[in-house]
Amino acid sequence: MRKGVKGAIIGSVFAVMVGGAGYGAFNIVSALSGDGGGSGGTETVKSGPPSEDEVAQTTRKFFAAWEKGQGQAAASYTNNAGVAGPLLTAFGEDAHLTDVRITPGAAKGATVPFKVRATVSYDGKSKPLAYDSRLTVVRGVTTGRALVDWKPSVVHPALKDGDTLVTEEAASPPIEAVDRGGAVLSAEEYPSLGPILDELRKRYGDKAGGSPGVELVVRHPEETGAADTSLLTLAEGRPGKLRTTLSATAQAAAEKAVKQYPESSVVAVKPSTGEVLAVANNRADGWNAAFLGQAAPGSTMKIVSAATLIDNGLTSMNGPAPCPDTAVWQSQTFGNLTGLTANENANLSESFARSCNTAFVKFADDLETDALTREADERFGLGRDDWQVGVPSFDGSVPASGGPDHAANLIGQGQVQMSPLNMASVIATAKTGTFRQPVIVPQSLDGRELATARGLSPSTAEQLRAMMNRTATSGTAAQVMAGLSGAIGAKTGSAEVDGAKANSWFTGYRDDVAAAAMVQQGGRGGDAAGPIVASVLRAGG
Repeated sequence: MRKGVKGAIIGSVFAVMVGGAGYGAFNIVSALSGDGGGSGGTETVKSGPPSEDEVAQTTRKFFAAWEKGQGQAAASYTNNAGVAGPLLTAFGEDAHLTDVRITPGAAKGATVPFKVRATVSYDGKSKPLAYDSRLTVVRGVTTGRALVDWKPSVVHPALKDGDTLVTEEAASPPIEAVDRGGAVLSAEEYPSLGPILDELRKRYGDKAGGSPGVELVVRHPEETGAADTSLLTLAEGRPGKLRTTLSATAQAAAEKAVKQYPESSVVAVKPSTGEVLAVANNRADGWNAAFLGQAAPGSTMKIVSAATLIDNGLTSMNGPAPCPDTAVWQSQTFGNLTGLTANENANLSESFARSCNTAFVKFADDLETDALTREADERFGLGRDDWQVGVPSFDGSVPASGGPDHAANLIGQGQVQMSPLNMASVIATAKTGTFRQPVIVPQSLDGRELATARGLSPSTAEQLRAMMNRTATSGTAAQVMAGLSGAIGAKTGSAEVDGAKANSWFTGYRDDVAAAAMVQQGGRGGDAAGPIVASVLRAGG
């Protein structure tokens, strides 16, 4: 345990939800301890919503104990005293917050907004802290008491389950991250970079040549591996300059593009080098799904599938790939998107450009169970958990699946899982024929070993480029890619989610910029993810 933490981490069970509608989000389940302090005696247990008077009394007592630094006493007015107590105690002891003043606002039913004013004091240095929060009063299930419904965000809106507050000398020196041209990259100007800059500081702060300051931070549970989130700097450290591969121009375009679509993520890379040019997310949870997301990529996976068919000698760009209305594999019937006309005489290029599912499913009989897995691994560098990007990333998963998933994997469903970073890398590999592991800081900074893969034969790469160009100019991506000059190529995708609108996927390239985007429940690939990618490609690198 790092210094300054005195058992204040909230006991929680952490599980990463992967695939489908749970796309990479943290699902955090707290071990609730009931109703808090207990009522005692034989009083009649009250029921129904707390009254206005009960809301006022409970919040007054809770705030009074909190202001006095009486963490356990304050926790007794919550419905989860065992979990609330350590965090409320850490507020004074580990975070060194004193002179706490809490001012409630007008209650809206059982919800009370409030302002917190305090002083952070550490090692002879002090600084004021002010922020807004809110709480809700509920009826205790077993005691009938009016209690604060416990959430870590009551203490500070930046806190989530398992987090705590700590003031001490920073674990890493601050950094001044700059783009490939030397422009400063800040979380204020580029909000998506916030968690990424935190990770870069954690990993490279010591190497960048700075010296640490004293900060109030949100410390996340060690099992998550997440970097501290700074809330207030008490004593400035000296930042070291850290050069990244990012492009301020591409990053600005990516930030603007994702704002148009909730729960969206995009990554742009430079195919000739593997350098990450931009990464942006617009998510309510603030999570870097662009690098860490795990979801079925839909028909964007057909880039890898088409390469598999060609490399296994089953067909070629101009070879047969019939597109019937339906195809059956092991009693499961697969269909195409609504409006796609069947063509039993289609070749692979046409079926790829029109995104015909059945054309790919029909090849399942002729492919060994691990054929797609081997292609993804050996040619595209996917699924081996060995990428060293510079910050945490998911490296894709293409398991060898039997049963119906053997066919479903070919169309980016089944058990295949990808992130936008993975799919940006896929189309970059298809464009150049060479796998170059994505990086966000130069390898020369720390000498880390980058992942390698065989890449594609010149013939396979040439065929993929031709098919992706056809998709971008006259296929399912034509409308989105219209107006983009230079060498272009693309692939659309939509991934079905049980009981919800499909996730929208799109990946494309223009000259030496490749990008991929995903929008949860965004529908078809061209509807939401496509415009995001097109905006980034239009900006260039």
